[in-house]
Amino acid sequence: MELSQLGAELVKGLAHFTAGNALMILVGATLIALAIIKEYEPVLLLPIGFGCILANIPLTGMTEGLGIFSVLYEAGIRTELFPLLIFIGVGAMIDFSPLLAQPQMVLLGAAGQFGIFGTLILATLLGFPLNQAASIGVIGAIDGPTAIFVATKLAPEMLAPIAVAAYSYMSLIPIIQPPIMRLLTTREERRIRMAYAPRPVSRTALLLFPVVITLITGLLVPDATPLISMLMLGNLLRESGVVDRLRKAAENEIINIATLFLGLTIGSTMNASSFLNWKTLGVLALGLLAFVLDTAAGLLFGKLMSVLSGRRINPLIGAAGISAFPMAGRLAARMAQEEDFENFILMHAMGANTAGQLGSVMAGGVLLALVSGLI
Repeated sequence: MELSQLGAELVKGLAHFTAGNALMILVGATLIALAIIKEYEPVLLLPIGFGCILANIPLTGMTEGLGIFSVLYEAGIRTELFPLLIFIGVGAMIDFSPLLAQPQMVLLGAAGQFGIFGTLILATLLGFPLNQAASIGVIGAIDGPTAIFVATKLAPEMLAPIAVAAYSYMSLIPIIQPPIMRLLTTREERRIRMAYAPRPVSRTALLLFPVVITLITGLLVPDATPLISMLMLGNLLRESGVVDRLRKAAENEIINIATLFLGLTIGSTMNASSFLNWKTLGVLALGLLAFVLDTAAGLLFGKLMSVLSGRRINPLIGAAGISAFPMAGRLAARMAQEEDFENFILMHAMGANTAGQLGSVMAGGVLLALVSGLI
């Protein structure tokens, strides 16, 4: 090979490198910095950030043909395999007994999905097609696997910004939610103490719960069945007590590997040519609005329940009605303790948080059923 040809080969990557690539590499580096320095959901942001950097190095071939990211996308995203595997692990880690002991928390889980449908309406008014508007709205539940599942089916061309928004806002829950909580609740409301004399939940109820929920969802909202069934499978592994090896694998190796590959693959879709546009900014802004609306709706419904109960319910638990488990529940409990160190509402908040996990999956299934029937 002549020296001129060798030189051309050595610099061909630089020749195709654009200012957009440089900006996206900076975005990827920022995500990695947030993961390492601030510890904002590092298991998600670190692989997403590194995948973003790799996607913007020209001519690597990793995102084309039989490149590693192309293969992972086809095998794990287009087939919805990665979100489903993650849900098995999530289910294995969730204890539904606080919800079963306080079934009224289901109402907060439902209220925490208001922003999904409110944002859908706003997005359609702004000119987004119905399928894209529905995918954007699901960001509000702050449930990454559900957002990816819905977007893959309805608007795969918008998967990257939707996934990045869902996971980024999940990592920013401790920053985004507290101002909303303080704005919509008074100090007296945040200091309300909730008595916790839990109604005993039998082992039979815990075993029947995942099976019954799967059957009800499958019959009423078939489109939500893949996600809810994997969540309930993981929970059945946990509650059965006879498959400890499978439970540990689900909540450790399986979810960790699936999250790593999911993060890298999502990051690899963040190339400059498809990510840097006004529509992406619109998705990020509307996703944030959906999150704020979901949190506000949960808090306002919590205030209503507080009034109706004679101020025996702390409205802060309404903010845990989103899907982000267990971050939202822990944050609500921490906010109450900041006002009164001896105020313990964690179990109540976890009841609302697990209800929100179920509610987001059901909302995603409802959107899939409605939108698929209209487009």
